[in-house]
Amino acid sequence: MNFPLQLSFKKIALSPQISVTDAAGQLQLYVKQKAFKLKEAVTVFADAEQTRPLYRMAADRVIDISAQYHIAEEGGRELGTLQRKGMRSLWRAHYEISRDGGTVMQIREENPWVKVIDGLVGEIPIVGIFSGYMFNPAYIVSRSDTGTPVLRIKKQPALLEGRFSVEKLGDLSDGDEKLAVLGLLMMTLLERSRG
Repeated sequence: MNFPLQLSFKKIALSPQISVTDAAGQLQLYVKQKAFKLKEAVTVFADAEQTRPLYRMAADRVIDISAQYHIAEEGGRELGTLQRKGMRSLWRAHYEISRDGGTVMQIREENPWVKVIDGLVGEIPIVGIFSGYMFNPAYIVSRSDTGTPVLRIKKQPALLEGRFSVEKLGDLSDGDEKLAVLGLLMMTLLERSRG
């Protein structure tokens, strides 16, 4: 993929939609999450018209803080899983990306205070509208074996839409890169209400 990637979605939408574009502005991935589903299930498309499905991400259980999200190609071949680490994630978001039963990467929130302040300021009438400009959380993806950071996703200042930038910090194989980006995409859907 041609980094940095840009993730953008409308904040005021019944069904969240995320577009992922590369450094050249080309659409790479598109997601439209179905509203009112008890069990999270997301299809990732190659186009905004949703005619070419590429991947599926689905929770293994209904509404659970530690649900595991299976990430698979459209043909059914599993690429890996994303799992939020329950109680650890209440203060600072912490996810693990696994393949074949072993953790290969972790996603951690850089500074949990940003999320707390953003949530508090966001509730203040009128002022809350501008919290998206002032407080922008960031997350680091690192290798589980060495702890080396490989990707960083940071919320960008925006008013009526969510914008995130994904920059590459280290080397990844094509398979790990694909799995990490899909994991970040699912994490963004899960964390969107937290900032």
